[in-house]
Amino acid sequence: MKEKDLKKEIVAVLFYKNDEVSISEMAKTLDADRADIRHALEHLEKSVEELGLVLISNGDKYSLSTGPDQSELIERMTKEDLNKDLSPASLETLSIITYKGLVTRKEIEYIRGVNSSFSLRALLMRGLIERESSTLDERIFLYKPSTLMLRHLGIARLSDLPEWHVVQTEMKKVAEDIPHTEENE
Repeated sequence: MKEKDLKKEIVAVLFYKNDEVSISEMAKTLDADRADIRHALEHLEKSVEELGLVLISNGDKYSLSTGPDQSELIERMTKEDLNKDLSPASLETLSIITYKGLVTRKEIEYIRGVNSSFSLRALLMRGLIERESSTLDERIFLYKPSTLMLRHLGIARLSDLPEWHVVQTEMKKVAEDIPHTEENE
């Protein structure tokens, strides 16, 4: 594979994953040699800087981020996002997380019937929910309401929510219908 094509594919993988990706995972995904991946990453670092991005390396894991010279723009956009009201989709997602408790993205999407990535991102940015790795599979994240969200609602515990016990019973029934696979979240 040409170095130029490998660089493009690495960018595509990092952009799509939007998270750290190890050299071995890139090599497997791109059907390439680890040495070729490392070589392409070295050259990629210079290329992405021209676009206002930075290639972040943490051991053998890499990710893409906006460059430090774009921090004011990103901060301004973040403030604008945080000042907007939550969308109906985000409110629906927050309700599911609040009433269900520890829940995966897949479960949320099954209940809502649509992709919930943007809603989860908005809720995480506002600190209304928290994300933690599953004890059964570290590739899967579980979402739960944050203490900040409880403060905003003026309640001490989730069971203080209206109809909480009724909704808990219904959520358990829905959870039984969710197909379980070993896919990444």
